[in-house]
Amino acid sequence: MILAAGRGERMRPLTDRTPKPLLPVAGRPLIVWHIERLAAAGFRDVVINHAHLGDQIEALLGDGDAWGVRIRYSEEPAGALETAGGIANALPLLGDAPFLVINGDIFCDWDVSRARTVLAAGLLAHLVLVPNPGHHPSGDFALTDDMLDAGKERHTFAGIGVYRPELFAAIERGQVAKLAPLLDAAIAAGRVSGELHDGRWVDVGTPERLAALDADLRHAC
Repeated sequence: MILAAGRGERMRPLTDRTPKPLLPVAGRPLIVWHIERLAAAGFRDVVINHAHLGDQIEALLGDGDAWGVRIRYSEEPAGALETAGGIANALPLLGDAPFLVINGDIFCDWDVSRARTVLAAGLLAHLVLVPNPGHHPSGDFALTDDMLDAGKERHTFAGIGVYRPELFAAIERGQVAKLAPLLDAAIAAGRVSGELHDGRWVDVGTPERLAALDADLRHAC
């Protein structure tokens, strides 16, 4: 699942007429980078949620055939449902097995094929963490021996996670719900693993970071 329902307030005015996942990076929309990486790793079924200007996302991506995947959409009301609410709303499309979720407004070279093997039996979630960037120095979660815990040295959540549907079982479809409280409860119960990724990762949350990523990728090409 690619999360693409956010309004992109920090990215305005670019997102006033274009949904953030469709903003171009090195010649193609940000969300297309995700789809290409998923397709290359063998993923064939992709769910995308949307709210703000979601018709543009569907018009551009269609059914996903251009990338060799099948895309289905989970439409949310204006204002969206927050992360956990959006995932819970899409559960009928995601099925009963663990699934990978990626924030649509990041760029990351984590090996998405690992999503098939990282979630051990009995755990509810596996999160990818990254070193704290300058704009988020306090981090989000502590990690000890591949398990998230209440430690003091915190790392930043990359916006990439593998989840079991059970994590969202208490959320009704259409309900607004944040992800953090669910994760905090599961971490306290010792049911969330994680890893620290030290490769490329960018939170494409502002016009300045979008421009920097665009320049970086064009230079790399």
